[in-house]
Amino acid sequence: MKYLCKWLLGLRGWKLTDTPLPVIDKAILIFAPHTSNWDFVTMVMAKFALGIKVRYLGKHTLFYWPYGWFFRALGGMPVKRHEHNNVVGSVVELIENNDVIWLALAPEGTRSYTAYWKSGFYHIAERSSLPIIMFYLDIRTKSIGFSDLFEVSGNIEEDMAKFSQYYSEFEGYNPQQSSIIQTKKQYKLSGKSHADKN
Repeated sequence: MKYLCKWLLGLRGWKLTDTPLPVIDKAILIFAPHTSNWDFVTMVMAKFALGIKVRYLGKHTLFYWPYGWFFRALGGMPVKRHEHNNVVGSVVELIENNDVIWLALAPEGTRSYTAYWKSGFYHIAERSSLPIIMFYLDIRTKSIGFSDLFEVSGNIEEDMAKFSQYYSEFEGYNPQQSSIIQTKKQYKLSGKSHADKN
């Protein structure tokens, strides 16, 4: 799968960073921008090409028959987003019960435009004391890469500004659908939306 996915990515014009992956047992991986179904396909191929074994949270409806086995085989864990359950607490417990786990999350939560990022990934990293690795894809340069280990500070607004700065260089498949990297609280205070995000 590793060499097949490298070949497929190259066939489509994508190139992977030469930077070696951090040697660490546990980490939270986030990827952005998430603006198309092709993001998922491209990043799954990158996962195999880089030799990363990751788990990820997915919308529970993806795991119904007849496709559920496929998403589970890729490391998926179903989540009911709209129920008032303690998703963060459950994920933190899962992390604590595994000696090795890289958990991949998409903070935008959807491929459509949103005025802010969901903060679950941040709270999971904070409560589990894990570093974050920011993965990106850039349609302009057809490149896929990742950041150094990022330790959350506990100040989500300041850290969100750093995420925004990092991802400002990259563009997804549908740039008009890229979300604003800010918290829900920041959005409510500033009112910054798609119309004036630039």
